[in-house]
Amino acid sequence: MALSEQRKEYLYDYQKTKLKRIPLDVPKEKYEQIKAAADAAGEKVNGYIKKAVDERMERDNGQQAPASEPDKE
Repeated sequence: MALSEQRKEYLYDYQKTKLKRIPLDVPKEKYEQIKAAADAAGEKVNGYIKKAVDERMERDNGQQAPASEPDKE
């Protein structure tokens, strides 16, 4: 089902104001390892990486990291 123009505009505005892209380059072999781990956990790669970052921040800072946004894929 195609998105309406109003919905497209809303999503664009949301992404522009609420999200910040973080480019991440990894070797293809490493990506395949991450993808396999995400698949095994029943997650998408994006969500798997966000969860890993949250867990690392919590461990390093000794406090709860803010919840990541759900995947929009």
